[in-house]
Amino acid sequence: MSKRIGPACKQCRREGDKLFLKGERCLSNKCAFDRRGFAPGQHGKEAQFKRQRLSDYARQLREKQKARRVYGVLEAQFRRYYAEALKKRGMTGLNLLQLLESRLDNMVYRMGFAESRAKARSLVTHGHFNVNGRRTDVPSYVLRPGDKIEVRAVSRTRTYFKGLAESAESRAVPTWINRDLGSLSGGMAKLPERHELSDIRLNEQLIVEFYSR
Repeated sequence: MSKRIGPACKQCRREGDKLFLKGERCLSNKCAFDRRGFAPGQHGKEAQFKRQRLSDYARQLREKQKARRVYGVLEAQFRRYYAEALKKRGMTGLNLLQLLESRLDNMVYRMGFAESRAKARSLVTHGHFNVNGRRTDVPSYVLRPGDKIEVRAVSRTRTYFKGLAESAESRAVPTWINRDLGSLSGGMAKLPERHELSDIRLNEQLIVEFYSR
């Protein structure tokens, strides 16, 4: 599978919004978006002073790209998520967000076991988590309400996981997620509603319009 290896901060600058791709760094004075809040490239700085009226297609495309970058999903995979969301009952946009939020790497991030989704993806890939008692190293694994995630016993002896409970305690957990810091475990209590995803600054309706063209 291919992956992006370029600077993560350029993605925030391209979208004109802070996507929190680098965890705590995004909250510090080292954040590149705060220091250079204009689009990357030769003409990025001068473009911020020009009034640009985006077409409907451009706004839809930018929203889709922003969602992909927030969750770290490639185009082909994102398109499959949309196709699956379209088949489900209810609002397609909300179905899409629920699928993305149900990914294993996102759940690890949401439980506070990683400072960013990229870090969570790396931890999952290296096989540090069990899902329902079985070792799972697929970041895109989609969980269902009632599934249990836990740090593997062999992984708890590593330096990173020894201090994980203390560092994760300061991070709030969404109401739709259960977490037990004592056992370094948790899971999805239910699928999130849109108002419970207020930290995701996306207009999912624009994404639906993009794929509905």
